[in-house]
Amino acid sequence: MPDRSFLNWPFFEPRHKALAEALDDWAASHLGAIDHHDTDAACKALVKGLGEAGFLTHSAVDPETGEGLDVRSLCIIRETLARHDGLADFAFAMQGLGTGAISLFGTPEQRREWLSKTRAGSAISAFALTEPASGSDVANSTMTAERDGDFYVLNGEKTWISNGGIADVYCVFARTGEAPGAKGLSCFIVPADTPGFEIAERLEVIAPHPLATLRFTDCRIPASALLGQPGAGFKIAMSVLDVFRSTVAAAALGFARRALDEALARVTTRQVQGAPLFDLQMVQGHIADMALDVDAAALLVYRAAWTKDSGAPRVTREAAMAKLFATDQAQQVIDKAVQLHGGDGVRAGETVEKLYREIRALRIYEGASDVQRVVIARQALAGFQAG
Repeated sequence: MPDRSFLNWPFFEPRHKALAEALDDWAASHLGAIDHHDTDAACKALVKGLGEAGFLTHSAVDPETGEGLDVRSLCIIRETLARHDGLADFAFAMQGLGTGAISLFGTPEQRREWLSKTRAGSAISAFALTEPASGSDVANSTMTAERDGDFYVLNGEKTWISNGGIADVYCVFARTGEAPGAKGLSCFIVPADTPGFEIAERLEVIAPHPLATLRFTDCRIPASALLGQPGAGFKIAMSVLDVFRSTVAAAALGFARRALDEALARVTTRQVQGAPLFDLQMVQGHIADMALDVDAAALLVYRAAWTKDSGAPRVTREAAMAKLFATDQAQQVIDKAVQLHGGDGVRAGETVEKLYREIRALRIYEGASDVQRVVIARQALAGFQAG
């Protein structure tokens, strides 16, 4: 039984505990039926199931009222799903990240057109920011969007795009040229069936997820597809990541919790010289370190989420700390779990082996660990200078 005592922390309200319990029950009874051999089909089934169960209503604002995102709910959902199934977490996460720009900056018409579908699970979304020559360096983006009367014409490529190839709608960032660098980017809503848009390549990774390189060739979209103001793309991207970066940390926390549970099950049932493996003091030391890392990560994750939900305009520092620590330490927790499983830990298909493959990407996407260190250092300096 996973530790749920954290739900009694003062960060949460009764509704958060009820959400965690409802999702845990749903995941336990539904996720086992998903066939993971076809990753695309599995993701589509997961989005449909999460939508029908009502959990995707948390992934975006209400299209009619514009009621805001609750980051604590997003984190609880991602932690819970990640503990059960990495692909289920991915499916939920991308419905939120993919439409985050529409939630935060969309017009009422844009929200009604797309969020009603993604929240119901009848449409799949994607966030298209990264390019072949610009990952962490968003200001170096080269894809262009040139104004042509009542249209914009998109040309260029995006890569490592989650849900690439299965999404129905993409939020795409391109250079409109209002100013050099970060100030010359804009964000657009691009339906998957738009002429001039194609999937250039599907990308295979160690933990199977739908990923692709996208190509835009004289892709014409109406000017009404623009999100926010021209030249506001960098601000839009950073605002979206400011909300969802903490949820990446929450997913890592879910993976770490599952690894700790698997390790405890192993060391209490595995016999070594007539006694449980747990009786070895060094093993107890590993378990203690794992438990400590899990709780420390949880505190950072839910501090960041609570701070955002409490009205902070930005949580750059808190979210960066949560993502850096939770993802790095989850890697260590899972590695210890693999070690405690011995040879079984690297057997294909074992839970800890799958966790080992799942966690690695979280230290890269939505801001690599070294980038988070730079962010934290700069925030610390700014606070010192201001003080």
